[in-house]
Formats: sequence, C-alpha cells, structure tokens
Amino acid sequence: MINRLIWKLIGINLLIIGCVILIVWLAIDYLAADYFVTLMNKYNISPTASHHMFINAVHRYIIWASFSAFLLAVLFSFLLMRRVLGPLTQMTKITQKISSGDYSMKAPIKSHDEVGQLAMAFNQMAVQLQKIEQLRKNLMVDVAHELRTPLTNMRGYLEALVDGVVEPTEETFNILQNETYALVHLVEDIFQLSKADAARTNLKKSKIRIDRLIHQILDTYLSRFSEKGIRVEIDVKNEMRSVDADANRLMLVIQNLLKNALQYTQKGGTVSIAIEQLSKEMKVIFSNSGVELDEKDLPFIFERFYRGEKSRSREYGGSGIGLAIVKELVEAHNGRVGANLDHGKTRIWFCIPCQPKK
Repeated sequence: MINRLIWKLIGINLLIIGCVILIVWLAIDYLAADYFVTLMNKYNISPTASHHMFINAVHRYIIWASFSAFLLAVLFSFLLMRRVLGPLTQMTKITQKISSGDYSMKAPIKSHDEVGQLAMAFNQMAVQLQKIEQLRKNLMVDVAHELRTPLTNMRGYLEALVDGVVEPTEETFNILQNETYALVHLVEDIFQLSKADAARTNLKKSKIRIDRLIHQILDTYLSRFSEKGIRVEIDVKNEMRSVDADANRLMLVIQNLLKNALQYTQKGGTVSIAIEQLSKEMKVIFSNSGVELDEKDLPFIFERFYRGEKSRSREYGGSGIGLAIVKELVEAHNGRVGANLDHGKTRIWFCIPCQPKK
C-alpha cells in the first residue's frame, strides 16, 4: 500500500513537471519565436534559417532539461517520500501486532509535522488500549474473587448440611441467606456499572435542585444511620442554582455516596454533606469520620473493585463498585470527582455544571 502511495505521489510530481514543460514549450513556440522573427525583420535579416536554428536549439535544451528534471524528481521524491511515509509503514506493522494482542510496540516519532502528530496519536491510542486490556483482565480477576468468597462459603455449608456435620438451624440458614444477598448485591452492582458506562449516550436531562434531591434521598436513609448512631449534618453554603442533569442517574450517585458513608463510618461517628455553589458548577462534598484512607489510596478509590482496606474484608460491606459508578455517572454529565483527607475525615466530592446565574 505504501509503495503504491509513493508512486502515486511521484506521478503527481511528474505530471506537474510535465505540465510546466508543456507550457514553456508552447510559450517558446508561439511567443518567443514570433518575437525572434519580429527582431529579424526589424534589422532586415532573413529570419527563416535563424528561426529554425533558434527553435531547434531551444527544443533540444528543453528536452535535456526535462529529462534531467524527471530523473531528479523521481530520485528525490522517492527518497524524501519514503522517509516521510516510513512511519506509516511501521504503524501498519504495529497495528497488526496490536490486533494480535501485543501492545508493547510504539511508532517512531521523527518529526513534529502531520505524520509525527499521527505517530504520537497512534502511540497514545496503543497505550490506552493497553490500559483497557489490563483493566479487562483485572476486572475478570476481581469478579472471580468477589464471587468465589460467597460461593465457597455456601458450598461449605451446603456440603456440611448434606453430610450431617452441621444442623439445619435458623442461624445456618441466615448465613446462607446473607451469602446469597452478597451475590445478588454484587450482580446488581455490576449491572449498575454497565448501565453507568452507557450513560453518556442516553442521558435524559432536566433542571434539578441538588439540595432538594439530597434531602429527599437522605430521608430514606435516616433510619439506617440512626441504627449505627451516626449523626448526619447538611451544610448549604449559599444560594442554590439548578443543574442540567438526569434525575435518575444523579439520584444513583447520591445513593452510592450515602451507602459508602454508611458502610465506612463507625458507630457514633458523623457524616457531613456540604453543598457549595461555585461560579460555573455545583460542588457536593461527603465527609465521614471513622475508617481513614492512606494518601496513596486516594487516586485509586474510584477504580472498579478497589477498596482501601487491603484485606478486602466484608466487615464494611460493599464490592468496591459504588464509587466507580459515581465516577462514570458524574463524568457522563461533564462533571468531576475527587477525594482528599481533612483532619481525620475522608472527603469525597463531585462537581456538576450548573445553570448560569441570571
């Protein structure tokens, strides 16, 4: 393909050179020759022999010059275009390796022109594909890990019940029921995550007041917070404006953040929800006391199946998908998410673009 492209480009150059030579040839035949005859007549010199000599000499020089120009055009065009199009040849080979699963190859960047920019974009694409492939592998490992724990527990209890080692008591069935609930919640979280991935293309936006939506959702969670003795505080910093958002998706964001605060706040702790009206966006901050993350954990808490407690214990519940869903849904609204530590509290926040102030 590249060789054909080189010859096409060389052919274009030769065609241009040929057109220039033809124009010069015709100009000499019809303009310069006539001007030469006029000069001969003016000085009473017979133009016939001189005219033919002049035309033949000029045609001869044009032919030799044209032949030299064609040779030089083919030589330099081939060398220069081969150098310019070389990265495209290598990108073709690299593409074939990427299609077979090898993402380690990179296209050489030898210039900063359009071909160099294409090579840079190609390398960035290869890096992103490598990251996506690694995420896919990690996802399969994490899903297998999350499924294995409850399934192993259920299998052990069921085998013990069949062998008569464990009595079929209410406590045993409660354990089996809890493990079943864990599986159901995991499958539901994965389903919600897949819906969040597709949310960017099918948002149904309307004008929403975030502060009112938070109060509405919080009313349904107050009893759970009360059972753990957790105090919930809401701080509205200034006058609220509406945001253009999908109400159902934004409700899921708030629900996941409330669940996260409920799971990781110890008994008797405090959860604070602050709503700030910024110039072009609305910022909502969920702060909770209790289990504190390390600074090194903060860049990863929105990754799928990531949990700050490395043992992946189920003491705090959750599968590590909730914050990943939050990130996907917020970014689908052209928003931002983040987390930081502040005096022993974990602060998780998100920003959504809001309506301009009238």
